[in-house]
Amino acid sequence: MFNLSKKVAVVTGASSGLGKQMAEAFASQGANLAILARRFERLEEFAKELKEKYKIKVLPIKCDVTDTDSINSAASAVEKEYGRVDILLNCAGSSKDKGVLEMTDEEWDFTIATDETSVFKMTRAFAAIMKKNHYGRIINIASMYGLVGNTEIHTIAYHSSKGAVVNFTRAVAAELALEGITCNAICPGYFYTELTQPVLDTEKFQQFAKQTVPMQRYGKPGELNAAAIFLASEEASYVTGVILPVDGGYTAV
Repeated sequence: MFNLSKKVAVVTGASSGLGKQMAEAFASQGANLAILARRFERLEEFAKELKEKYKIKVLPIKCDVTDTDSINSAASAVEKEYGRVDILLNCAGSSKDKGVLEMTDEEWDFTIATDETSVFKMTRAFAAIMKKNHYGRIINIASMYGLVGNTEIHTIAYHSSKGAVVNFTRAVAAELALEGITCNAICPGYFYTELTQPVLDTEKFQQFAKQTVPMQRYGKPGELNAAAIFLASEEASYVTGVILPVDGGYTAV
């Protein structure tokens, strides 16, 4: 089960963090990859590692997921190289963290463009390729903060963008169901990335997590992989519109 051999997976935000981890998870299941990010040097190095370790094809592409032309160019490059797209993992993101009373227009626009509008633009471009083959698995990385608020960090635009991704996922699932394309979302809890490490390493936040996460710990590297592999698989053919928290129980209480 869950064999992705010969499938073509496109992963955004693949130069670091969760995107990099899940790209390798797909590679470990035999998928050929197109890995996208702005930091092309990192992508080239990562692509070389994956090719040597897993004996798969890897196409690194410099792409700004907030820029329509950059996305469309990436989509054309992937289709030219592989002829199709089977899996799209929308993982790229960033955030300006402020509360509703302090956030500027520029900070709001940056977060919405990076975390919400980018998912729309990527899905529009790559689902069009999937439709040609009547097959696709779209997986959006939202957040448990797209399901609930929180009392520790003021991050209104992030909450808003991830909540939008959650319902965008449902809408796309309904719209593309008859095209052979599923669309699901994963809502991670607290995981270490370049963006989250400064906060997660503080004693104050570690105490907050112990009080609010039933498992009383952060997510470990790789603990999102099984969810992504399942949703990308043939076996998940009847699973669409699902919002799957992987959060140690945070949203259960």
